[in-house]
Amino acid sequence: MAGCAHVADRSAVPLPEAPAYRGAPPQPVAAPALRRDTWWTLYQDPELDRLQKQLLANSPNLGSALARYEQTRAATDVLRAGRLPSVGASADVVRNRQSENRPLRGTGSSNYYNNGILGLSMDYEVDLWGRISRQVAAGVAEEQAAQADLAGAQLALQVQLADTLLALRGADQEIQLLRESHIAFARASTMVGERHQAGLASGLDIAQAEAQEESVRSQLHQVQAQRDVLEHAIAALVGEHASTFSLESASGFDVLPAIPVGLPSELLQRRPDIAAAQRRVTAANASVGVARTTFFPSLRLGATGGYQSSDLGNIIAAPNLFWAIGPGLLVNLFDGGRRKAEVARAEAVLEESGQTYRATVLAAFQQVEDQLALLRQYGEAAQAEARTVAASQRALDMATSRYRDGVVSYLDVVAAQTVNLQSRRNALDLTTSQRRATVQLVRAIGGGWSEEGVPVADAGLQAATRFP
Repeated sequence: MAGCAHVADRSAVPLPEAPAYRGAPPQPVAAPALRRDTWWTLYQDPELDRLQKQLLANSPNLGSALARYEQTRAATDVLRAGRLPSVGASADVVRNRQSENRPLRGTGSSNYYNNGILGLSMDYEVDLWGRISRQVAAGVAEEQAAQADLAGAQLALQVQLADTLLALRGADQEIQLLRESHIAFARASTMVGERHQAGLASGLDIAQAEAQEESVRSQLHQVQAQRDVLEHAIAALVGEHASTFSLESASGFDVLPAIPVGLPSELLQRRPDIAAAQRRVTAANASVGVARTTFFPSLRLGATGGYQSSDLGNIIAAPNLFWAIGPGLLVNLFDGGRRKAEVARAEAVLEESGQTYRATVLAAFQQVEDQLALLRQYGEAAQAEARTVAASQRALDMATSRYRDGVVSYLDVVAAQTVNLQSRRNALDLTTSQRRATVQLVRAIGGGWSEEGVPVADAGLQAATRFP
């Protein structure tokens, strides 16, 4: 019968394998080992370092994730308590009046009497079929899954903060570019005005120059609005009020770190969400065993004892001692198919957990390949855009020179200015997109790649010790 209660381990879900990432560079990226809790230092931004510490200390989202983990840990402790006997104590004092017509009432028995009881009771379920041990195993696996969830929530928030700050730094660079362009266009407008006064330029040239200047001013305000929104998002992430939070503008944020992705097989050990999904398969597998044990009888050992007397002042005396001890066997003979249905439900949950685990692994590989493809394509696009910037600058210089010489109209200058500004903005956008793709790649590979880094099983506890 004990063998019938056994459930084969279903933790090992068959997964697709690949020897290497398709989008990985031919030569492995060489980078120093980096722990999961310091990966953002690659970007060499002191402001990012400060904000990451503030996120760990103040983030309400991380606090919620920690509270969910604490709930699961407490639930596991409740299950562990089932391995030990429960002991209770009682003290009752009752004043009774018995019926004068009570059957079998003793002759001369008083109508009124006291009943005092001081007692202890003990109850213990013998784990014959492993029901309690499987409940504990399922609880431990759920606790470990919640711990991995906490590590995943911490990584997701850290990545979101780094990504938002990188987007804000990109907006800073774009604002600086637009301000410089506005100054250049204002100078060009002044030059056109002087030529107009000298009779060398028409009113159309002045209108075109003013339109170009105001267009850049409009673009500047639009990008500034985007930066403000990003700044407010960072404030919410680190637990600050958006009305009082501000970040100084910065330029020259050009670090593009190299991210070693490693082998696909290593991804299963790095990603917290994969660890959580795998542990939930283990928990569901143990729950199937719990459901199967309900077909077998349960054996409980019980004992009670204490003192009982109507004389409350002398209740603790040898004649007042009572006790009872003995086993109890409970067998459910008929339940209308409830236990069979519960086993079927547990097996379906196990199947769902296995498929969820498989889907999580496939999504993880997809995310790595996505970011590798983005980095590769963004890199090639950035090189092409750099050549576009150089060519558009030459075209702008020639158009301006030819306009001064009276060879072309100002429309040619406006067209060259527009192409040059757009190409420079595109180059900045590509650079920012590359940096943001590296952040998402770090998240895709689980954050950090040090062999001596923080194991997934301990990452949640590490966050818990940081958060007050």
